[in-house]
Amino acid sequence: MTQNTEIHPFTSALLRWYDEHGRDLPWRHTTDPYQIWLSEVILQQTRIQQGQAYWERFVRRWPSVDALAAATEDEVLREWQGLGYYSRARNLHHAAQEIVKKGKFPDTLEDVKSLKGVGDYTAAAIGSIAFGWDVAVVDGNVYRVLSRYFGIDTPINTTEGKKLFTELAQSLLPVGEASRFNQAMMDFGAIQCSPKTPLCMLCPLQDSCAALREGLVESLPVKNKALKVKQRRMSYFYVRCNGFTAIHRRGGGDIWQGLWEPYLEENLSMPKEGRLTLLRQNVRHVLTHRIILADFYLWETEKRPALPEGYIWVEETELQGFAVPRLIEILMESLS
Repeated sequence: MTQNTEIHPFTSALLRWYDEHGRDLPWRHTTDPYQIWLSEVILQQTRIQQGQAYWERFVRRWPSVDALAAATEDEVLREWQGLGYYSRARNLHHAAQEIVKKGKFPDTLEDVKSLKGVGDYTAAAIGSIAFGWDVAVVDGNVYRVLSRYFGIDTPINTTEGKKLFTELAQSLLPVGEASRFNQAMMDFGAIQCSPKTPLCMLCPLQDSCAALREGLVESLPVKNKALKVKQRRMSYFYVRCNGFTAIHRRGGGDIWQGLWEPYLEENLSMPKEGRLTLLRQNVRHVLTHRIILADFYLWETEKRPALPEGYIWVEETELQGFAVPRLIEILMESLS
């Protein structure tokens, strides 16, 4: 990768802004690649206010990559519960075990990228912050800031757009200042040049921003239309039988892989024995590419019903030891 040794006026103004307004975050006080990697994975699709508490709990419980690798997948999923996008947790755990097998944290950009669940952005963040590599990060904040400042209308979710913005970000990165520059871009996009209410009139770049000059702030960046969101109906039956309940672990190839849930019927078939109580109806749960409408039932019975293969019976008091999706947490809350 190449970049100019001369600092672009955009970069100079950005770094001055960061020195005054940059966020004080705990993972910015370390160069430990494990802690930085953990922060980047947690903060994918997660607001900092929520993600910081999870990061702190993970670091307390598993202070090193070796400790995380030694945990079970169930323990990791349980600690992750509430963050969503559970493939992140499974990939994190798998990658920790990969690192331990290799004997050290990867020390080249390509080796970092080879870790399960690590893409270009995460690898660049780890490399620049932990190791000082001169590689620019490109995420939603970077797309937004650069498309507005330079007036670029190439769709950011196309091959052409990704290549264009990656090269532009790299050309603006000052040699030896990758960590500071990348974190400045993240913070500037989150605080100053935010998606819906950018602080344009207080922006140090307002005099040279193409989007502000041409009235394009609200229309940039450009993104091609996403796939249509599908709707899915699900009916959950919390079976209560003499202090026990039935749950099963979701398999691969669908949402919530590896998490636990009560008895599920997607083509509603009402039980014929025991007492059935409707707890909540049409609970709306939004995922990335689908909307789930769920009904919750309490099924009380003195005799354990015959359930499909894969269900196990556990004491209700032990349920908190099983990682469940947020939708099932809502069901549990409906029981009290």
